Amino acid sequence: MSSLIVFLPLTPASSASEWSYALTPDGRTLGDHGKSPAALLPLPRGAGAEVVAVVPVQALAWHRVDLPKGIAPGSPRLRAALEGLLEEQLLDEPDALHLALQPGARAGEPAWVATCDRNWLRSTLQLLEAANRPVTRIVPEFAPEGEAALVVIGEPEEPLAVATSEAGVLALPLDHGTLALLPALPEEAPRLAEPAVAALAEQMLARKLALQQAPQRWLQSARTRWDLAQFDFASSAQARALKKLATGWGEVLRGASWRPARWAAVVLLAANLVGLNAYAWKERASLEGKRAAVKRTLTDTFPQVKVVVDAPLQMEREVQALRQQTGTASPRDLDALLAALAAALPAGRTPSGLEYSAGELRATGLALGSDEVRDVATRLKPLGYVATGDSQKLTVVTEDVR
Repeated sequence: MSSLIVFLPLTPASSASEWSYALTPDGRTLGDHGKSPAALLPLPRGAGAEVVAVVPVQALAWHRVDLPKGIAPGSPRLRAALEGLLEEQLLDEPDALHLALQPGARAGEPAWVATCDRNWLRSTLQLLEAANRPVTRIVPEFAPEGEAALVVIGEPEEPLAVATSEAGVLALPLDHGTLALLPALPEEAPRLAEPAVAALAEQMLARKLALQQAPQRWLQSARTRWDLAQFDFASSAQARALKKLATGWGEVLRGASWRPARWAAVVLLAANLVGLNAYAWKERASLEGKRAAVKRTLTDTFPQVKVVVDAPLQMEREVQALRQQTGTASPRDLDALLAALAAALPAGRTPSGLEYSAGELRATGLALGSDEVRDVATRLKPLGYVATGDSQKLTVVTEDVR
């Protein structure tokens, strides 16, 4: 995952200011680095590319608090709770500060809170966004996590010693008066220094220090779990994440590295379309074969039928006509309907009127209750008839007519 890591300046920045940056192609190795105006900063490329802002150690203050029970990350009361917990520790008004809670913090347990000037952070991020370099994550240069370490940074005129561990972050000017304030570190703890202050640091600390350039340190900072984009900065971070997702999709659609995947998707889609069309053709052929078989049955059974429009309906009419010619009884005949109705009616119930038309029998004057109507319909169903109606009129037809 390619990332542009931008080190935020401590002094107020403008569109003409130069920004220190580091570029990494995969999030682990350092690529290009240098200084550039915001509009000329290199753009990270590839899927998942992001811009990471690193907040200098001098801009952050760290506070240890005990989160109250019932207050957890994401709670709408979290900001107010943190302000109450930090009220006696802050030198500025809480409204003027941006607060960020330690990742993985739990209610009822101690947690670290980072604070910095809200207006400074907002204006700095806005300059990057105006230059089309919107920040995806905001990370601290040093965080209270990991093994104990000592890093000397800055210029020879103003060297700064930074001691970090899970117990906190301590940044002090490197001089003889502050050496005693630095925490004691295990012998195997890393001791690093930027090249500009390495000789001075080795002289004052009386030991050898490993060299580490600032861009290498920013790369390590970008890999921290911390993300300071919280509270009023969280919404903008979400919007940037959506933009990042859109950029990733654009890379999938146009990037050269995704060309094999795109071709595979096209081939898979084409194969599915061919398969669906073949299946549809097979089903249509089967349906046409069944229709042809029904037509052949009609014309073979009744040769006088020359034009087939609706084979089932025409066959039913021809069968009915044949019955009438031969005198064969049909379930739709009046006597068959009367016999079925007489067998289904309750004892002692006879209709006062009967109407018969085209295989449909209507009986009136039965004075049946709703339960009795349902009982009659239930008795007629096994005989192949359907009864509908109410207490005044009952209609009986064969099931095939219905």
